Amino acid sequence: MDSGKRRGGLFEECRSEMLLRGYSRKTVKSYLSWLRSLVNYFSPRHPRELDEKDIRNYLLHLIDEKRHAYATVNQAFNAIRFLYVEMYKREFVIEQIPRPKKGKSYPNVITLDEFKRMVDCTRNIKHRALLMVTYSGGLRLDEVVTLTIPDIDGERKLIFVKGGKFRKDRYTIISERALEVLREYYKLYRPEKWLFEGKKHGKHLHARSAQRVVERACKRAGLRKRVSMHTLRHSFATHIHEQGGDIRTIKELLGHEHLKTTEIYTHISKRSLSAIKNPLDTLDFE
Repeated sequence: MDSGKRRGGLFEECRSEMLLRGYSRKTVKSYLSWLRSLVNYFSPRHPRELDEKDIRNYLLHLIDEKRHAYATVNQAFNAIRFLYVEMYKREFVIEQIPRPKKGKSYPNVITLDEFKRMVDCTRNIKHRALLMVTYSGGLRLDEVVTLTIPDIDGERKLIFVKGGKFRKDRYTIISERALEVLREYYKLYRPEKWLFEGKKHGKHLHARSAQRVVERACKRAGLRKRVSMHTLRHSFATHIHEQGGDIRTIKELLGHEHLKTTEIYTHISKRSLSAIKNPLDTLDFE
């Protein structure tokens, strides 16, 4: 059989297996991309012919030559592990290869005043609503663009997130201020199904279009920080914690699977730092 057809069959088998196991389409797309990269790197050798040393060399190639970040290389690692452990049942091939170490970094956040400036300089009511709903609920990008009209419970001030990350449904909060803007937006735009509709009839707003709304608002507000839709989510969680919010409650609002993921906000929140008296302030200067 032609090697190209064999490889095509491999990708289709992996795709089908991942979908049957309930992997998200985003994960499937990512894994297949990395598996194609692996196959192309070692072509014309088949992945079944590779050993631990080969896989190590490939990962080192991604780290040393491609200069990929930890998270990127880790995605490649997970994709390769899926191929060998789940598809080929060859756990020994991958088990002894250490994962790349993650550098310690904290998410970027903005202040409440900075968020207000972003909203104030956004005149388009649809874009204002998008910004406020995203921040007010601590939503992920793909969650906010796929909201439907019934997902907003104005009476209880809740947002129902269907099939979020890890395919989990959850409720999160929405502010009265955001609801006021949403009502104004609804009267003008009259969306039919999706809360934020795209240019094509029956389609929701594209993720890239939503991201551009944030980028333009950031630029108009004069912020020198790099702000994304996910920055609004991180900022929401940080501000909730600074106002005394319980970390377990924040975990449920964000839809995290593990509490450890949520605990990052205790490190970037100013709540604990504000209680510390600076030693310099104990001195009297002439």
